[in-house]
Amino acid sequence: MKVSQVSVLFASATHLSLSAASFDGNINYGSPSPRHTQFGIDVTQVRRRSWKRGNVAFKPDELNFTHGIASGDPWPNSVILWTRIAPSSNSTKNTAPIDGTEPLYSHETKKFVEADPNPICLRWEVFKNGTKSVVSNGTAYTTADIDYTVKIEAKGLKPLTTYNYQFTVCDSNNTSPLGRTKTAPKPDDDISEINLAVFSCSAFFPGYFNVYGNAARKDNHDWVVHLGDYIYEYVYMTIAPAMASTGLIPTSNYCPRIRPGSPLGMTTAKVADNAYRDGYVDFFDTGNTFIGKGPEVATDARKANAVRAYFEWMPIRQTDMDDGLRVWRSFQLGVDYVNNKYIEKISNDPSRTLIGGRQENWFYRSLSESSDRNATWRVIGNQIVFSHIKGDEAGGGDVWDGYIANRNRTLNHLYKNKINNTIFLSGDSHMNWVSDLAWLGTKDYDPKTGEGAIGAEFAGTAVTSWSTSGARLIEPDAGNISRKAIKENKELFWQEGYYRGYFQLSVSREKVSAQFFGSPSIATHNSWEISLANFTVFAGDNHIHRPENGIRVETGALKSGEVKHTNLTLNTETGVWEVRDFDKMYLNAAPDFLSSF
Repeated sequence: MKVSQVSVLFASATHLSLSAASFDGNINYGSPSPRHTQFGIDVTQVRRRSWKRGNVAFKPDELNFTHGIASGDPWPNSVILWTRIAPSSNSTKNTAPIDGTEPLYSHETKKFVEADPNPICLRWEVFKNGTKSVVSNGTAYTTADIDYTVKIEAKGLKPLTTYNYQFTVCDSNNTSPLGRTKTAPKPDDDISEINLAVFSCSAFFPGYFNVYGNAARKDNHDWVVHLGDYIYEYVYMTIAPAMASTGLIPTSNYCPRIRPGSPLGMTTAKVADNAYRDGYVDFFDTGNTFIGKGPEVATDARKANAVRAYFEWMPIRQTDMDDGLRVWRSFQLGVDYVNNKYIEKISNDPSRTLIGGRQENWFYRSLSESSDRNATWRVIGNQIVFSHIKGDEAGGGDVWDGYIANRNRTLNHLYKNKINNTIFLSGDSHMNWVSDLAWLGTKDYDPKTGEGAIGAEFAGTAVTSWSTSGARLIEPDAGNISRKAIKENKELFWQEGYYRGYFQLSVSREKVSAQFFGSPSIATHNSWEISLANFTVFAGDNHIHRPENGIRVETGALKSGEVKHTNLTLNTETGVWEVRDFDKMYLNAAPDFLSSF
């Protein structure tokens, strides 16, 4: 099988080359984008500090792997490895916050020349899975300039192969946990199956990241895909005394939000992750300053802070961003609730584009190239629901329904070029949606047989973020909303809005299967999981099917099927199944003024 993950999984990147040999092993000293060199760190200044006499280096026992390890952006012959080695788990204030008229990421000021003169040395090794046979290794240095993070590219690996990896403080026995990663297949590899765990929308304040731990403990996927809202930059309550109740403005404020919990650490240490930038923006004047407390910082500066922090704290490669700092492998959104009526009026405007002209052309070209080389499937990772959904539950004007002309161009390209077996993976709505991919009103479509469809869409709920149909949503209201959605949307097969969770996608030569899982409660740190529903798309069929014995689902609403609440729960830590009752979903209820987050 030739699997083509067109838009998100394997984006091109430029390998980084630094001028100072001592630091060229750490990608984080470079810019997130090769086209925006001003976001890089001046390693000449960093090296100059390290030459000063009288510097006292950290002792190995003073250093800690404060945020675990992670791997990501797998290519056939390499993978990105990440960790943080520091004397404190707190983010350093020396990460060059952009403020006022200070040049972007300037390290020429006295405070940066004098700060942190002692580089920390790490050695990294990649082993054959389950052995200590080293296949790739190297040395990397880090300083407070990049918040003590280390990110390297392990090269010389074999395609579609599982490896272990580990970091060690140089000349010591201070080692990180042992991680596991997996390289990608070559584009034309004939493989039997791949398995993806798909997540989105991980807000810190509603509750615990239990679903990450559940997926890691079950350990039956090859890679993790996070479709967006990996962190949230705003705050509505104080979750813990150690967590500042402020929005994110300087770079150092973003960093603690990137890797806050142990279930997340379990997932990122065991699989290669692909995560994408997306986020809600709670301000309206992009040329002025932010609403709320804190220093007055321009919107563009805050965005640059986020880009830099994301690059330092995620296991990703350099990415060829455009001038708006948009990542080509992802769709990015900004929400403007003030202008909802205006967006509704202009949603059919042919000039209105969700992804921009350059990226739109790249997207269509990638779809065609995948089809021309006879790839069996096109799996498209995209933050927001693509299908036309009546009502506002899926996001209203903030999703593809707000860019009808752009969606029509996409569908036209698929139908005109007879590009079948197209699977959209979506998130952002904080609800579950499963539907055929049909061009309603333009192409004839039969929901019973699927005739007229061109593919399918699987959209997953949030890891933790509150339901978009109401933060206090429970039965029977949750079911009523789902039943209404099924009744009003003929291409929709299943809808569910109560559970927080994720889905696993299995892609083989013959079919694509999606299994949806829910966490029955994120109010406590637990390992419970409920199987919600399963769906299949067969190659060449372009239509959602239920398993042969799949006459029911656990919750939500199902077209031509039964919903039966069993509360049959798996303890992913012990492997024991039992029927359990849960009376509280969220650790923290949403504030009264929030209708959906």
